[in-house]
Amino acid sequence: MISRTTLIGVTDQTYQPTLSQLRAFVAIAEYRHFGTAAARLNVSQPTLSQALAALENGLGLQLIERSTRRVLVTAAGMRLLPQAMATLEAADRFVASATGGGLGGTLRMGIIPTVAPYVLPALLPELRKRLPALVPQVVEDQTARLLEGLRTGVLDVALLALPTENSGLVEMPLYTEEFVLVTPRGHALAGRKDIEPAVLGTLPLLLLDEGHCLRDQTLDLCRSVDVHPGAVGDTRAASLATVVQCVAGGLGVTLIPEMAVAAETARGTLETARFVDPAPGRTIGLAFRASSARSDDYEYLAAIIRAHRPM
Repeated sequence: MISRTTLIGVTDQTYQPTLSQLRAFVAIAEYRHFGTAAARLNVSQPTLSQALAALENGLGLQLIERSTRRVLVTAAGMRLLPQAMATLEAADRFVASATGGGLGGTLRMGIIPTVAPYVLPALLPELRKRLPALVPQVVEDQTARLLEGLRTGVLDVALLALPTENSGLVEMPLYTEEFVLVTPRGHALAGRKDIEPAVLGTLPLLLLDEGHCLRDQTLDLCRSVDVHPGAVGDTRAASLATVVQCVAGGLGVTLIPEMAVAAETARGTLETARFVDPAPGRTIGLAFRASSARSDDYEYLAAIIRAHRPM
């Protein structure tokens, strides 16, 4: 008996991949770990490996390079990964449309740290109310890693500051918010509503750590008015909560977005000052891959976020 062998590099023109095979490939490419990918898909590791092998044999291409130490996506795999993700998204959208549903199942949603604590308390209950079939998975992280998650398919959408200046993404502006200066109680600027951005050059300005977009936005504001904020030594913080506590302790002042003011100044040990119009600020929006077939669903999600953001 002569058995048929399909060689890598020789494509079977009649081959049609299954959704299970594509899901195996995408999961392995996302997590770079066979065990984790199998667990995410709720299948055994041998089943996952067989699905990937069938896909590679059918295409005549090696998509994943596996060694004892690591899992790599080949050049061919990187080229085909966006199309595989788009195919799976289209299939999910097809099923949702057929059943009369909209957003349902798992939604992997990334959010930057200067938005998540202030949006989620109102947003998550509203999502449960309006979209009971939706299972949000929230990933709080810095902008660069969220964008990488969108690019590789680890995330479906991301709530972050716009513009991202990344090709291949659709960006939906949601709202614009002003920056507010936070000072210790009794500070000379406390309560004023007419300060100029140039005043930042005379103040010990506390910033978030490297990688946070609010840090970059604050420094961009300083550069735009040609000022250099006063030095505050080695004080570094990974969250707004820590920064404002440092302000309360007299280490300096800081800028926070409008939506964070109520929560971060509730203890009464801080005061605020506001900039003269037009006040500096930022635009928050929802980003997702342009290849996604769920743009209508994400428009609906964007409308919910707009309606339930902190004022």
